Amino acid sequence: MTKLNWGMIGGGEGSQIGPAHRLGAQADGLFNLAAGALDHRPEEGRAYAQRLGIAADRAYGDWTEMLAGEKDRQDKIDLVTIATPNATHFEIAKAFLEAGFNVLCEKPMTMTVEEGEEIVRVANKTGKICAVNYCYSAYPMVRQARAMVRNGEIGKVRLVVTNFSHGHHGDATDADNPRVRWRYDPKMAGVSGQFADCGIHALHMASFVCDDEVEKLSADFASTIPSRELEDDAMVNFRMASGTVGRLWTSSVAIGRQHGFDIQVFGETGGLRWASEQPNQLIYTPVGGRTQIIEKGEAGLHEDAQRLSRVSIAHPEGFPLAVANIYCDLADAIAGETRNGLPTAEDGVRSMAAVHTAVASAQNKGAWLDARPPMFR
Repeated sequence: MTKLNWGMIGGGEGSQIGPAHRLGAQADGLFNLAAGALDHRPEEGRAYAQRLGIAADRAYGDWTEMLAGEKDRQDKIDLVTIATPNATHFEIAKAFLEAGFNVLCEKPMTMTVEEGEEIVRVANKTGKICAVNYCYSAYPMVRQARAMVRNGEIGKVRLVVTNFSHGHHGDATDADNPRVRWRYDPKMAGVSGQFADCGIHALHMASFVCDDEVEKLSADFASTIPSRELEDDAMVNFRMASGTVGRLWTSSVAIGRQHGFDIQVFGETGGLRWASEQPNQLIYTPVGGRTQIIEKGEAGLHEDAQRLSRVSIAHPEGFPLAVANIYCDLADAIAGETRNGLPTAEDGVRSMAAVHTAVASAQNKGAWLDARPPMFR
């Protein structure tokens, strides 16, 4: 297979997410890093791009220069990844989609529901892919869990419990650290802090594994460190279209928890549990039976879990390879092959609708509100 040309906006030197994308996109020999506008400082961005092997004429100073430089090239990029600050995602994604490029956008896809709906419309109109990097859904054993649910192996799902809670922002003496403070400042983070940052990963995971959509929710937000305008802890109850009951906790002040992302799914005939800190294992308990550990790489897994497992059983595959699995799905989708597990703009706008609904619910004493984007009601 000929490598696809890939470009990146943001994710420059010192970025937390940039290396995961570069490792992931190139792990399977599917993409070649051909173009980049990697830093808000044009000269630093150009220099870093060239150190990564990007040709000087495709090491751009900003995204507008990159769009102008790529759109008429014979060898233009097949995919652009957007890893810039949240407030810039909409403008960049819309411009590249309208110019005929496939897009992978970091979450949140947009800052408002209206922007998210516009991205869905533009993607549908142009026929281009707009994916969102909900990469935790691409771990092989998460794909195994989804396949087991879809195959009826735990019966009708009654209850899903998910959380994404850590303690890395729990030190009140560190609250003014710029790397922490912006997450709770509405001028920089938007309407929500912890729920928009981590909680939507947990909510997307619930929808993904249960193969269902959130219809309504009730939220309770707390700012446990008084200087924070936005929440650092949230509890969200929700109901899904099929009637499944959902419980979600997300926190950044849970001192003692490290990554703290897990999901439990309880059906009529069995239960499943997956945790990101033990990603190679899926815990399965059939009703009336013994608890079993299903291992990544073992025989008898569903095809989507087998397809995305690279190394043999008992060898760990970590976060960058979960990102790599998103790029595998993207390469297939660009080639015209359907990959139902690929998170799309529709997932992105559903997440943003849930964020705004949760904020409204928390401000209204936990009122139950419709969490669907208007375009999907």
